[in-house]
Amino acid sequence: MDTLPSTKQHLKVWNDHLMNVGRSQDRQAFKALFEHFGPLLKSYFMSKFPSQHSVQMMDELVQEVMIKVWQKAMTFDPSKAAASTWIFTLARNTRIDMLRRQSKYATTSSLETEDIWDDTTEDGPYQLLQHNRDSSQIQTSLKQLPEEQSLVIRKVYMESKSHSEVAEELNLPLGTVKSRVRLAQSKLQSLIKR
Repeated sequence: MDTLPSTKQHLKVWNDHLMNVGRSQDRQAFKALFEHFGPLLKSYFMSKFPSQHSVQMMDELVQEVMIKVWQKAMTFDPSKAAASTWIFTLARNTRIDMLRRQSKYATTSSLETEDIWDDTTEDGPYQLLQHNRDSSQIQTSLKQLPEEQSLVIRKVYMESKSHSEVAEELNLPLGTVKSRVRLAQSKLQSLIKR
């Protein structure tokens, strides 16, 4: 019987890919990182900028983060953080940089307290409380989605599978998987905001 890889195995895979990019600019490893983390980063940015910015800007932010991943991968140290933590720290910093750039052109600053709060500690009490609340809210919202959307969201975000892996596993066209993820994200955003 096939079993799903454990979270530790997934962490090791992403750590190895990131180290391979840092050591030898391994394009296949970078492609795997991009396919996996690209949609996650886009969701992260969309959650931080709900309806304020265009999808194009979200895509540009993802591109900017992934360029930094390519350029800075050699500084990644798996003994200090997991690849996902390291990449999302880059995303957070990229977001702060963008807000600072915007604030130069705005009459009032767009920088909020949460943008300068050090939230990179994964096991602090605030993070654990927030994670538990978010997890409960997301689980409740997932039950309200159509089954086919709920299934792809669970595979992409909870099983850490790329869109391509989900398409192959479910024997669906890649475009169908991406479409279901987008629809589900949109519905989840509206459900969670209530």
